[in-house]
Amino acid sequence: MRSGRHLLLVLLLGSCLATAATRDSGDLSQYLRDDHPDVYTVVKGDTLWDISGRFLERPWLWPEVWRINPQIENPHLIYPGDRIHLVWVDGQPQLRLERGDAGRTVRMTPSDTESLHPQVRATPLESAIPAIRLDAIQGFLVQNRVVEPGVLEAAPYVVQGESERIVVGAGDRVYVRGDLPDSESFSIVRKGPLYVDPETNEVLGREATYIGLGQAVAQDGQIATLRVDSSREEIQIGDRILPTEERRLQSTFYPSAPADQVDGEIISVFGGVTQVGQFDVVVLNRGEREGLEPGHVLAIYKRGALARDRIANEVIRLPSERAGLLMVFRTFEKLSYGLVLETERALAVEDEVRNP
Repeated sequence: MRSGRHLLLVLLLGSCLATAATRDSGDLSQYLRDDHPDVYTVVKGDTLWDISGRFLERPWLWPEVWRINPQIENPHLIYPGDRIHLVWVDGQPQLRLERGDAGRTVRMTPSDTESLHPQVRATPLESAIPAIRLDAIQGFLVQNRVVEPGVLEAAPYVVQGESERIVVGAGDRVYVRGDLPDSESFSIVRKGPLYVDPETNEVLGREATYIGLGQAVAQDGQIATLRVDSSREEIQIGDRILPTEERRLQSTFYPSAPADQVDGEIISVFGGVTQVGQFDVVVLNRGEREGLEPGHVLAIYKRGALARDRIANEVIRLPSERAGLLMVFRTFEKLSYGLVLETERALAVEDEVRNP
């Protein structure tokens, strides 16, 4: 899950920051770190979260102190070599950009625009920095999804591999029971965990774990033939076939606090473990219907332990204690995925999430 670094999400602050900056956060100077720099030079490998944390005790307040310089081309993109200046305007801190050589220098490539005159397309030599570490969430952005439980139960499924093989992979063919329109692409998925809200017992959805991608090449009665074009792991009998998901890839993140009150908990962690650490991907029992959006930052609270009150002779729960931060990076109607950005102690499933 963490091996790939091919997907680079461009940090785009744009007009959304202007809106965020108008929110009333009081005196922003109180959130400056005591050891903040006056100027910071961006280096390769930085993320927005890293840079914001150098200036602010609350990195999610970045949109409220960032100011765009209209004289700089693409001022909403930050590149290695750029310099971030802390300045004061009317008694309030602001962060401003001074473009470095990597963001100014361009490579020239042929334009794909038809014209009677020769044209070139100019792009910076360096890539803009991302908002957060991307290697930990790449597969979850593109492939995994959550569906209603009945969707997988009713979906076509693998009955056998080519030449009676039980386990197959990329380049093989599999036989599928169900109707698959010829020449269309399909996702091969496996039943994952069933997510249930621990408070209300509401079924929130079932994980459809991505296994691979294939194309339908034939249909004979109830049996279809699927050519496996790519696979993340071996395909097994019983794996389900779903239409490829048509959705726009979330390619920008705006670290910010949710506008509405959020009270939820971690209900699962990927990787087959129960303990949660930095850069782990977790599942939350709150989603779009509760107002969560990609980029929302939530505080993680270590769930208070149970203790016996010997005076009243009853069991009580001790207060929960703040223990980390996470950023939501993908949302569904009833739940969401989050990346743990900071931890102060060992965390676990059933720990709580709240507004930061």
